[in-house]
Amino acid sequence: MFEGVNASDGIGIGVARVAVEPDLTFTPHKPEDVDAEKARYAAAIEKFIGQTNAQIERMKSNGLEKEAGIMNAHIEFAEDDGIKEMVNGSIDGGMCAEQGVSEAYDMYYNMFSNMEDELFRERAADIADVKTALLADLLGQELVDLSSLPEHSVIIVHELTPSMTADIDRDNVVAIVTETGGRTSHSAIIARALEIPAVLSVADCTSNIKTGDMVVVDGGKGQVVVDPDDELLSTYTEKAKKYAADKAALEAFRGVATKTADGKQVLLVANIGNPGDATAALEHDAEGVGLFRSEFLFMDAKELPSEEEQFSAYQKVTIAMKDKPVIIRTLDVGGDKEIPYLDMKREDNPFMGFRAVRYCLNNPEQYKVQLRALLRASAYGDIKIMLPLVTTLDEVRQVKALVETCKKELDAEGVKYNQDIEVGTMVETPSASLISDLLAKECDFFSIGTNDLIGYTMCADRGNDRVAYLYNVYQPSVLRSLKTIIQNGVKQGIMVGMCGEAAADPLLIPVLLSFGLTEFSVSAPSILRTRRTISEWTMEEADALTEKVMSLETSAEVRAALQAAAK
Repeated sequence: MFEGVNASDGIGIGVARVAVEPDLTFTPHKPEDVDAEKARYAAAIEKFIGQTNAQIERMKSNGLEKEAGIMNAHIEFAEDDGIKEMVNGSIDGGMCAEQGVSEAYDMYYNMFSNMEDELFRERAADIADVKTALLADLLGQELVDLSSLPEHSVIIVHELTPSMTADIDRDNVVAIVTETGGRTSHSAIIARALEIPAVLSVADCTSNIKTGDMVVVDGGKGQVVVDPDDELLSTYTEKAKKYAADKAALEAFRGVATKTADGKQVLLVANIGNPGDATAALEHDAEGVGLFRSEFLFMDAKELPSEEEQFSAYQKVTIAMKDKPVIIRTLDVGGDKEIPYLDMKREDNPFMGFRAVRYCLNNPEQYKVQLRALLRASAYGDIKIMLPLVTTLDEVRQVKALVETCKKELDAEGVKYNQDIEVGTMVETPSASLISDLLAKECDFFSIGTNDLIGYTMCADRGNDRVAYLYNVYQPSVLRSLKTIIQNGVKQGIMVGMCGEAAADPLLIPVLLSFGLTEFSVSAPSILRTRRTISEWTMEEADALTEKVMSLETSAEVRAALQAAAK
């Protein structure tokens, strides 16, 4: 049995098809004709854009309009002026087009792959995808073709790039196994949209699995079994049937209110990263947006997005969600989110440095562009403004003062906006937790960011394997912090939500209900499962379990108690 990242749920049983990738090796050489070499490079870009646009149209015709938007990022990288200038400059300096492309894209790949945030780190895969396509064209090689495969095929490949996934033969592919990638990679996103079970980051799978092998892929557990015996195959066949039945049963929770077994209602909303994700949120029956990461607008741009560009994005999400609430986090830059054109100075410890709301308040005119755009978009729906990495009361007050300044400017210009727009904070630092009673008096809502709160509280980097044992939400210190934050917010009468991964944890949900959490913000595919879990608990049961859990002394004891009580 091989293990990897559980990227897309489900059980896939079929025959392995190992994809052979093109040979992209080349010998660097000086071009005889510089202009001709530049023309080769330009032709490769033109061909790539044409092929990618064709893929986008095919995806749209298959009902994958949101996922097709992912491919637009590839076109942006291919057309990026900075990359083009770098490649053409290398050619002028005596490099062949292959070497120029390789070095330029490698530089951008390294920049993104070294970021700590997995969402941004996965952008490196898009850059590598564009590089591969351009080099393949320049070298006259054919790319992996997954558009025509036999029935019951299990794809085994080193890296499933978004361009491969775009052309995948969805009728005949029952599962995907790769040597690279994570849950937030674009390939994983598309695999989930196609509802194909996928396990990523399985070491040496292209060597250890051969074409023709019988393979079972458990996408939920992240496990791959090669040549199972009859008994094991029968077991997995039954699991596949149960998974299908369970998935069908979830449909009973579509279109109903999110409430406990004894009727306490809460709000179940989605986390999104770009305007196009709003469609997926609605398709999965989200009751709003609990976190829109606005930095994606900045990461995908070549320069600071204008007020009109930002307004258009926020307006699009708001209109799509109609009267449902939309919480938009203001620019969370720094730390692992490096945006080159902002020219932020390198720091020894960027996660505790000049980032997020600290950066924004130090650049008030730039920040006002975003705040004005948010205010203008609030005229079209229920937008709420959320501040990242708050550690002091002064930060909230300073932002609110800027919002008031922007309101006065818009009033003078005769521009409509929601006069009562709510301003809240993302509680993700120990400092914010400790003063949550004070923040609750100044904020209109809280949204707990458990990913960072756990890391800062435990002084543990979740990307560091040596301290990964410390990074979990079941730590008593983390649970005490969550209880403090939620109860201080509830006491002040403000909405308290959670937008970290823990909000969808079925083991933790009863504890969060008992603490008083009023909003759960999860990934769109987790909506119905989270609603079902909430519906299985009465508040009396949740309170009893929580009382027991809060008396325990270690994370292992907490996890065991929650697992024993799971429904």
